[in-house]
Amino acid sequence: MASGTTHQRAVIFHGYGATPADHWFGWLAEQLRADGIPTAVPVLSHPSEPDAERWEDEVRTALGAPDEHSIVIAHSLGCLTVLRYLRSLLGPWRLGVLVLVSGFVDRLPALPDLDAYVADGCDVTGLSDHIGRVVVIRSDDDPFVPPALTDRLADLLGAPVRVVPKAGHFLASDGITELPAAREAIAF
Repeated sequence: MASGTTHQRAVIFHGYGATPADHWFGWLAEQLRADGIPTAVPVLSHPSEPDAERWEDEVRTALGAPDEHSIVIAHSLGCLTVLRYLRSLLGPWRLGVLVLVSGFVDRLPALPDLDAYVADGCDVTGLSDHIGRVVVIRSDDDPFVPPALTDRLADLLGAPVRVVPKAGHFLASDGITELPAAREAIAF
């Protein structure tokens, strides 16, 4: 990146049962800020009892109108929420980079409590046309989001999949408090 002021900005969205202080979110925010990229990690309310409409409104508030300098990183249920927000955008829009960690658009057998939230998922057809780069990151042993569901999302988006071996669901309890793969996905 050339020296000087960047116009880039990043937003990191957590998932179900998490807060901005959990897992690798703070680490990644610090890394991006050190690179001169202003980064927000907003709270999605009631993370253990997520409400789809409220979370989408909170993504809208935090992200606003994306542009080619916007970077969005989302984890798990945050991925579905971000995709639904992007789907709702009208008129021409661009997003620079979208990184989806353990993303999915299908119901999760291990988390039937989220069936109502997931419902029919999200039609992602054409979203990639508005995004400069989409990267999907998954583990090979995720106990909550089957790798096949993350691969299906990547296929629907026409995005590459980066596999981080033995990372579980990318939780601190899985030993994941840093996620270099996400930072590398953002780096130009």
